[in-house]
Amino acid sequence: MEYIRTPKVENVRFLYRYPTVSNSSSTGTLYLTATHLIFVDPGLKRETWILHSLIASVEKLPITTIGSPLLMRCKHFLCITFVIPKEKEAHDIYQSLIQLSQPSRIEQLYCFHYTASNEFFKIENGWNKISLEQEFQRMGCPNNYWKLSTLNKNYDLCKTYPRCLFLPSSADDYIIRGSAKFRSKSRLPVLSYLYRNQASICRCAQPLSGFNARCIEDEKLLDHIRRTNPKSPILYVVDTRPRINAMVNKAQGKGYENEVYYENIKFHFFGIENIHVMRGSLQKLIDACELRVPSMNSFLTGVEGSGWLRHVKAILETSVFIANAVHNGISIVIHCSDGWDRTAQTCSIASIILDPFYRTIDGFQTLIEKDWLAFGHKFNDRCGHINGDNREMAPVFTQFLDVIWQIMQQHPCAFEFNERFLININDFVYNVQFGTFLYNCERERNENRLSKKTFSVWAYLDAHRIEYINPLYQQMDSMLTISVAPQFIKYD
Repeated sequence: MEYIRTPKVENVRFLYRYPTVSNSSSTGTLYLTATHLIFVDPGLKRETWILHSLIASVEKLPITTIGSPLLMRCKHFLCITFVIPKEKEAHDIYQSLIQLSQPSRIEQLYCFHYTASNEFFKIENGWNKISLEQEFQRMGCPNNYWKLSTLNKNYDLCKTYPRCLFLPSSADDYIIRGSAKFRSKSRLPVLSYLYRNQASICRCAQPLSGFNARCIEDEKLLDHIRRTNPKSPILYVVDTRPRINAMVNKAQGKGYENEVYYENIKFHFFGIENIHVMRGSLQKLIDACELRVPSMNSFLTGVEGSGWLRHVKAILETSVFIANAVHNGISIVIHCSDGWDRTAQTCSIASIILDPFYRTIDGFQTLIEKDWLAFGHKFNDRCGHINGDNREMAPVFTQFLDVIWQIMQQHPCAFEFNERFLININDFVYNVQFGTFLYNCERERNENRLSKKTFSVWAYLDAHRIEYINPLYQQMDSMLTISVAPQFIKYD
């Protein structure tokens, strides 16, 4: 509360598009609380509540004859302007929002203050709903080829991996530890998904190969992974990065696997760009949606120039390749640089294409818990939950949800959930109302005892399940056929 200089301002004008004063504008009272910005329009009997954690930026525009405009952009793509009559009040609101929307400590986030007072679930609900070990059991693990390893039970093998790791039964601890030392951030190849034909999807980070380094243990582990699928004599290694990016990493002592040392393996590079390109692409897309003088031609030019749909297509294309290969009986090892962005995207999307369970509400929650939360997607850094390095921020998870939406447009009856389900999940990732998407890995969430201090988003989504049901849903037990032709990649 010490940041709130002016808690209430009257006669504030609310505009969706500034400087145009149109039918979308209204006049009311602006309130500033410890957690929310609230605009109340008594004439329309409408309230607009915006969490401080959702505010991406606040800009103080030049003063006008009607007042001082504050342009506010939110992380869930809402862009609004408040025109405040007095300049001093506008300055106070501006300074307060700057501090409230950029907390310096994680304990200041909304999830630690949210009480769910108007809900019917308790703080312990949802946290134990999804078990990684049970999910692998559903796939048929452990079996003769895959074992549950205990090497990471205290996060000693890899700090950003979950405790529950499935590895080839034939690989001993010496090989596993050796491979971990040769992979960036110790993120060695481990099982992500096992298909019914015994073909698998494994994930890891790039090797520390440089120009000529090799690791016998890493080479052996990939061969053990290949042999878990006796129906195929080869293993695909998919590097989701453009080849030029991977070659640049070689100069930094990292890079990609040397084909000379890895036998019975075929390498494939794909062109998914890094987080910096994706961050710039989203900003250009937002700019196209906020044109001061909008026209159809300028809007379409802006969307095309942003490259967003091109990036979405690249992610979908890579995922379809992986799914088709696995369906045809070939196991795949996927990596990007550190294995927590593009790898998470392609592993999870390929799994959705292959497995109808992940197209249900419970299955989709399980998939996010497994491929994103347990395997260490850096939600804190990528979503900018606390004030830090903006260069680490990127819309990686939002892109994943966009690709799922693209698939839903091609198969409207294949998913149990609707578009609103995806939108709400994206909102919850950024507004930090729940502790589920806090911190960067499973270890950090466990060490900070989030399940005792915050509510789970899965409890909320389950309590409101009826809102997310797709009335067209038809249960099916087959792989989805996806087209990646440009005309099937949409923007809505």
